Amino acid sequence: MATITHAREAVVQTLYALEQGNEEAPKQFEELLKEKKIKGQKAEFAKKLLNGILEHKEEIDDIIKNHLIDWSFDRLDKVDKQILRLGVYEIKYTDTPFQIAIDEAVKIAKNFSEDKAKSFINGILDKVAKENLKNGNEGG
Repeated sequence: MATITHAREAVVQTLYALEQGNEEAPKQFEELLKEKKIKGQKAEFAKKLLNGILEHKEEIDDIIKNHLIDWSFDRLDKVDKQILRLGVYEIKYTDTPFQIAIDEAVKIAKNFSEDKAKSFINGILDKVAKENLKNGNEGG
C-alpha cells in the first residue's frame, strides 16, 4: 500500500527527471503515480506538491542558496537538490509541520542519497524552518 512518503518520493523522482532534461516528466507524473499505486488523497497531495514546487522553484532555490555555507548550488547532488526543494516547499508553503517535512525529507534521502546527505539535508531544512518561525510563519 502506498504511503504519503511514496507520494513525496514520486515528486522527487519527477523533479529529478526534469533536472536531467526530461521535459515530459510532469506529463509522465500521472503514470508514475499509477505505477506506484498512489491514489486518492495521496495522489492529490503529490500533485499539489509538484505543482507548488514548480510554481515557486526560483524562490525555493534562492532560499536553498542562502542557506548553503561554503558550497555552491550548482555543486549540489541532483537528487539532494530535489529533496531540498521538496522540504523547503513544505516548510514555506504548506501546513505540514516543519518537523514532519524535515523527517520526510531525511527519510527520502535515506532511500535515494548517500549517507552523508541525510545530515546535510537535515541541517539545511532545520535552518530554513528556524528562519521561517523567526519570521512569524508556521507554513502556509
